[in-house]
Amino acid sequence: MDEKSWNSLIASLPEPHILQTWQWSRFKALYGWSPDPLVWHDHHGGIQAAAMVLTRNLPVPGFFRSSRVMYIPKGPLLREWNDVDLRRQVFADLRARAVKNGVIFIKIDPEVRMGVGVPGKPDAEEIQVGYKCASELFTQGWKFSDEQVQFKNTVMVDLSLSEEQLLARMKQKTRYNIRLAGRKGVTVRVGGLADIDLLYSMYAETSVRDGFVIRSKDYYQTGWETFIGSGMAFPLIAEVEGEPVAALVIYYFGGRAWYMYGMSRDIHREKMANYLLQWKAMQHAKEVGCKAYDLWGAPDEFTHDDPLWGVYRFKKGLGGEVVRHLGAWDLPIRPFYYRMYTQVIPRLLSLMRSRGRARIRDEVMKG
Repeated sequence: MDEKSWNSLIASLPEPHILQTWQWSRFKALYGWSPDPLVWHDHHGGIQAAAMVLTRNLPVPGFFRSSRVMYIPKGPLLREWNDVDLRRQVFADLRARAVKNGVIFIKIDPEVRMGVGVPGKPDAEEIQVGYKCASELFTQGWKFSDEQVQFKNTVMVDLSLSEEQLLARMKQKTRYNIRLAGRKGVTVRVGGLADIDLLYSMYAETSVRDGFVIRSKDYYQTGWETFIGSGMAFPLIAEVEGEPVAALVIYYFGGRAWYMYGMSRDIHREKMANYLLQWKAMQHAKEVGCKAYDLWGAPDEFTHDDPLWGVYRFKKGLGGEVVRHLGAWDLPIRPFYYRMYTQVIPRLLSLMRSRGRARIRDEVMKG
């Protein structure tokens, strides 16, 4: 199977995700993951499910030197999650593959909807298939993962609406700030491969200011080159009098766009460039045929003390709808090693994040 056939295959399934594409798997292969595409057919040869399985050796000395884990980012993809026989077959086949490969555990985080809207609010709606899947996973030995690699919940903007309707759905303050950015001289241009150094420099500055950890420049450069170069991502760069002040990197596939990276500098922050950037991102995503804009992340718990609450308020102002998903689940194959993994890895990640903060801070100061 090649890039074109795999991407066409998953695009034929409901809600295909950018993290299940051929490009994402080949990008991750450069960082220790081995991709393995799986497909499930019905008796007539029709595609019923698919999963790009990633497997890697654990980068932890000692107990885990020869141990591996399997991960299906934002998958598996099923044509119909309400099909009990199909989902049980997929879960059983994944278990069998994990046992055969001797991995410690397998992680999945399919985009099965649990509900839309904020729980407890009048417009919230629960979706029963999500709860049925969670119950089934639990009875089969899966565990809701303490390590939610991707965001479980998100905010989604319906791009099938007209631009007038999109603006009308936004908060009044959001519309005001979009207009304000234009009046203050903020302009937005579509970037390209030549802007990758600039994007990383701004992203590093953002991470130091806002206190989150990012990876090495090589990682982002390779990822952005892969997707921008293949026409599956575009950067938008906001400038004031020709000077870059903020940027976004938008990925798109299968009719959906994802706001995966955002960065900004300290200068001209009062000019509200981020609001205009988001509006331009929606317009550009509509132009390339996207019907939905995924703002990539919302709180796990919709309370004011959630770390994502401030970001969520900004995203909600853009007129999107909260979508709650099943989240990541782990199936321990070797329970003793899985317990060791869940105890050792968090401490290792904490140490790596600490070192990463120091490294990026040094890079920003030198730059």
